[in-house]
Amino acid sequence: MKTTRLLFAAAAAAALALASAATVSVSLSTQVFAQAADDQIPTTNGNLVIHPVHQAAVLRTCNRNGITADPTAWPPAASGAADFRDAAAPDLILITHEHGDHFSKETLTDLAGPNTIIVAPQDVYGMMPPALQAKTKVMKNGDKQTYAGVAIEAVPEYNITPDRLMFHPKGRDNGYVLNLGGKRVYVAGDTEETPELKTLANIDVAFVPFNLPYTQTAEAAAQWVKDFKPKIVYPYHTAGMPSGDIPKFQQLVGNAAEVRVRKWY
Repeated sequence: MKTTRLLFAAAAAAALALASAATVSVSLSTQVFAQAADDQIPTTNGNLVIHPVHQAAVLRTCNRNGITADPTAWPPAASGAADFRDAAAPDLILITHEHGDHFSKETLTDLAGPNTIIVAPQDVYGMMPPALQAKTKVMKNGDKQTYAGVAIEAVPEYNITPDRLMFHPKGRDNGYVLNLGGKRVYVAGDTEETPELKTLANIDVAFVPFNLPYTQTAEAAAQWVKDFKPKIVYPYHTAGMPSGDIPKFQQLVGNAAEVRVRKWY
């Protein structure tokens, strides 16, 4: 699996289209991706197994439910599906937004099986070829649906800082809250702490980004965590930030949440 990711090295503007990609594997089964680096969180339906793969994508399985969020290739290539493959095609793929570190038509084409359901915002749906559109369910902020046996809520994902508004405009993109074995798992995608997200309630596991200029600082991310108080938080999508930012984030969060730092790159 890919282990290196440098988002801002040469040209930040060019990197936005490609940006970095990171993945988590989560399994409500103790068998899939059972490696030393995996986290296991008890649920009412077995263990939720969290397995880092790339920076901004998440792969999960929930007993029979394989769930992948934002699968892409890194370094840029025609398809990154090999990094996300399990014994079977995922039941569910979630796409947060259109940027190249979150959405890859080539990867989706290779990864999705005949019964895979893709969930995406309208903007992403419009960029898909017909074959992928046929597998895709469009959700917008505030929608709640159950697909592949997983209850999903689409929540806002956007920038609020004036000089970052062009990266993720309000209303276009989705974060997702999933119910996995009674645990509410939040995949933020690329966002700052919006008014709606400040009061996001009853989150057991959260994946929170901080990277500039596209999302937020470590300080802002820590304040957000202190506001919505997830039980466990994983800092992710942090490529290109100073090496001291993750310890700073941990210190600033304090006792507001359990911070779990894992190797995403």
